[in-house]
Amino acid sequence: MTTWYDICAFDDVPALGARTVRIGAREIAVFRTADDAVFALENKCPHKGGPLAEGIVHGRKVACPLHNWVIDLENGEATGADHGCAEEFAVAVEAGRIRLAVPAERLAAE
Repeated sequence: MTTWYDICAFDDVPALGARTVRIGAREIAVFRTADDAVFALENKCPHKGGPLAEGIVHGRKVACPLHNWVIDLENGEATGADHGCAEEFAVAVEAGRIRLAVPAERLAAE
């Protein structure tokens, strides 16, 4: 079963920025692009676990602040020659609020 969580107001996430939320054992980064698209990934770079929410958002990608791996916000995949994937989560913007979907089996996963 999937549970939708009301995370924050849309305006609480700055354009080209991110905010984090903890749900169960997961720290999830919610990103907003310059064109106001919203994405959510586990706040852990697939390379060395760097905090993606502290990275630089550009286009529909984020650069990890530790080693500059570039992660695609749409699917969590590392780009270029790098390989790996940050877990993605479904998001929706409804009535000015950001909602995040987390399947029950992923709440305790680390």
